[in-house]
Amino acid sequence: MDTHILDSGNTAWIMISSILVLLMSIPGIALFYGGLVRQKNVLSVIMQTLFLVAVVSILWVAFGYSWAFGTGFAESGNPLGAVIGGFDKAFLHGIGLDTLTTGNIPELAFAMFQCMFAIITPALILGAFAERIKFSGYVVFIVLWVILAYFPMAHWVWGGGFLQQMGAIDFAGGTVVHINAGISALVMALLLGQREDYRHGRHITPHNVTFVFMGTSFLWLGWFGFNAGSGLAADGLAANAFLVTHIATATAAITWIAIDWLCNKKPTTVGACTGAVAGLVAITPAAGTVDLAGAFCIGIITPIVCFLMVAAVKPRFHYDDALDAFGVHGVGGIVGSILTGVFATQAVSGEGGVQGALYGDWHQLWVQTVATLVSIAFSAVVTFVLYKIVDRLVGIRVDRRIEEEGLDIYEHGETAYN
Repeated sequence: MDTHILDSGNTAWIMISSILVLLMSIPGIALFYGGLVRQKNVLSVIMQTLFLVAVVSILWVAFGYSWAFGTGFAESGNPLGAVIGGFDKAFLHGIGLDTLTTGNIPELAFAMFQCMFAIITPALILGAFAERIKFSGYVVFIVLWVILAYFPMAHWVWGGGFLQQMGAIDFAGGTVVHINAGISALVMALLLGQREDYRHGRHITPHNVTFVFMGTSFLWLGWFGFNAGSGLAADGLAANAFLVTHIATATAAITWIAIDWLCNKKPTTVGACTGAVAGLVAITPAAGTVDLAGAFCIGIITPIVCFLMVAAVKPRFHYDDALDAFGVHGVGGIVGSILTGVFATQAVSGEGGVQGALYGDWHQLWVQTVATLVSIAFSAVVTFVLYKIVDRLVGIRVDRRIEEEGLDIYEHGETAYN
């Protein structure tokens, strides 16, 4: 193929995939998390999500894309090239209408596609500190987090950084997106403390389960762009990613329903939706390297582990991960990243490609484990430091009265239902 000729099919697919990934944030996450909180706080979740879409998009084109995918530092021999890309593509400098990248697509399309990943990642953290965070503190924290946690890790794994050079597999965001956000969610939940009315054994009822279902539907739909688009081409690899994403998700949903039915005597809609999301999360890093058998296995194993975290570990240690951002996204991302090193197969990755421990390559499992641990440590440290700084500067947690009355009216001056 002539690398100087634009591939219109690939270009169209990546642009559609970008739209699908944006649907995961607005309205996907906004509805999913918004439905899980109480009526008095639904607008706070929507506002936090909408703010992210806007501010991260600006940060991304200003210097985020350059930090993640630039090559200025590496080409100049600067050792910082292993950590961030540089400033050579700041404000998309040097990228014209005819500048092509992998898959013979316009680099502008690739930049937009990756922008949607930068948006969805911090949006996942919202579920941990829902119903108790000041909007002003949230704004400062989340902007700094995107800059100092997401941009560097995107470079480490996808932009030529040290984890990519080490051979870590993360097809569409197991470490960069889900572990990064999930671990940060846990740290935030621990530092913020429990909601005032949080009680062990007392379930805080979602205010709108229909919203939860609608949000899950948008997430499931959007995830096809998330995973199948990450190969940057409309080809067999994209088709396989499409297939395994759907089957792992379907399997995880059924598995969670079965566990819910067995343990709680009733299959719940929220449980089914949570299981589906767990499957989506776990297949993400593996979508470009596992086959149908791997998808089934990941879809069975992940919801079991996530259910234990949500139903047993969280109550045991009394941390208030309000909407289970860590229990589903963090743990699901960890499980998916590790299992990628088990189920990866050359039947998908190609002759000479990566394969997992199940097919005799234990080294890949070791690489996946190291990448997972590095991601966990980095996200935890950055989040802890940022929390302490922002809390000292502007404060993060709302006053007790505001939390009791609801964030919508006090933080935003409006209510969702009149």
